[in-house]
Amino acid sequence: MQSDCSKQDLSNFICSLGFKDFSLDLINTAFTHSSYTKEHDESYLKCYERLEFLGDAVLKLAVTDYLYNTYPDSNEGDLTKIRSIIVSDEILYQIARKLEIERFIKVSKAEEKCGGKKLESIQACVMEAMFGALYLSSDRTLLNNFIVDNLKEFINDISNNKTVYNAKAVLQEYTQGLSKELPVYTVVKETGAAHNKTFFVQVSYNGNLLAEADGKTKKQAEQQAAYTACKKLGIIKDTINHE
Repeated sequence: MQSDCSKQDLSNFICSLGFKDFSLDLINTAFTHSSYTKEHDESYLKCYERLEFLGDAVLKLAVTDYLYNTYPDSNEGDLTKIRSIIVSDEILYQIARKLEIERFIKVSKAEEKCGGKKLESIQACVMEAMFGALYLSSDRTLLNNFIVDNLKEFINDISNNKTVYNAKAVLQEYTQGLSKELPVYTVVKETGAAHNKTFFVQVSYNGNLLAEADGKTKKQAEQQAAYTACKKLGIIKDTINHE
């Protein structure tokens, strides 16, 4: 529960990530949702939103620098596509879940009751805010390395498997070439506990089922369903192993 996590618990958590010198006040702010500050009649400046704004820029710079130096033969367009996926809420949420940051996030009682701390959007924002707080108060080289180390696996996967991540756009372009109808994605089933769900998605076009797939997030399931549909339709040819 939220009340079980003290500032000391949060400090210990940040230390466990490899950071020793940082502002605990800034870190605490980074983990505080606006619903909490409103509930406790605290200043807006005590919620994570300003730090999120800064952390978003810190994240993009770290990823941009890594991509620029790691893929010297890639053009600007390809690098931009990879970066846009890497800095998305979906990828940040996967990192947030791996780090188990949910236990440290402070939200209002009402927000917690409706599962706000589990939301992809909130956890992704907290990750960015944490980057912002560490940028202001800790070793910036260490922070840059931390960001890259946690995202490197995703970057390599996206670079090697662009077709999966671009499949929704590819499928939409294909259907628009046939008619004005767009692919329709429908969540047909959800399984697992709230913090570890699996989503089952079907993609249809013009009333016809094209494919179905599952994933740990709705977006991931939609991407995989689109990729499967593209394969069946013969739009893309490559074969990969992607979870």
